[in-house]
Amino acid sequence: MTDDTPVLYAVDGHVATLTLNRPDQRNAVSPELTTAMDAALQRLEADDDVWVGILTANGPNFCAGADLKAIGAGRSAELSTEAGGFAGFVRYPRTKPMIAAVRGFALAGGTELVLACDLVVAAKDSFFGLPEVTRGIVAAAGGLFRLPRVLGSARAIELILTADRLGAEEAHARGMVNHLADADDVLSRARELADRICQNAPLAVRESLAIAREALLLSDADAWERSGTAMEKVKDSADAKEGVMAFVEKRPARWTGR
Repeated sequence: MTDDTPVLYAVDGHVATLTLNRPDQRNAVSPELTTAMDAALQRLEADDDVWVGILTANGPNFCAGADLKAIGAGRSAELSTEAGGFAGFVRYPRTKPMIAAVRGFALAGGTELVLACDLVVAAKDSFFGLPEVTRGIVAAAGGLFRLPRVLGSARAIELILTADRLGAEEAHARGMVNHLADADDVLSRARELADRICQNAPLAVRESLAIAREALLLSDADAWERSGTAMEKVKDSADAKEGVMAFVEKRPARWTGR
């Protein structure tokens, strides 16, 4: 890929890193970035050797949201895809864990990209926010319902209606951010977290993640049914057999993802 590719894609071991690459535009989501993100996610999902993804950004900031120049040019429809919604990302049917590695600000659609990830590592001086109401619009890429789920209703509604910014320290205290780090260490800390996930059986991780993502939405009856179905899908896999043998033989498991 060339340096001007709006989303860089790199694989190291079992981890794919997707990097927003429009630093001069504060990584604002353009039609070209949306198309590149869709292609990157298709690659991630299709590669059986990729078990975890990291979403990060070049430059001092994560993402300023939608590219207002593209919107002004009448290209707002091109900032979404049918499969993934905004940026080709926020509704994409991912089966693999995605870790957001955030530096600087992640505002508007940038916050919504973070909320669409499964885990978050953020710089201590980073911040989030949904300022759409200051422009007479609404945060339609998942922020209005995902933020209350992770922060709690009262605090989220205050942030949504006032357009105030949320600092990383508070986001961490309230459970939106998993780990805080110095800005220079954010990506390495995200990679450490990805490597810890990769120590586990990838099929079991994906099935567990699918249920955990819906935990707040499922009734107990549906959750029991989904858990049982997930167990049936993995119990005869090569990885399930390997997990037992590794325990018996007192050695690290050698996962294949099959």
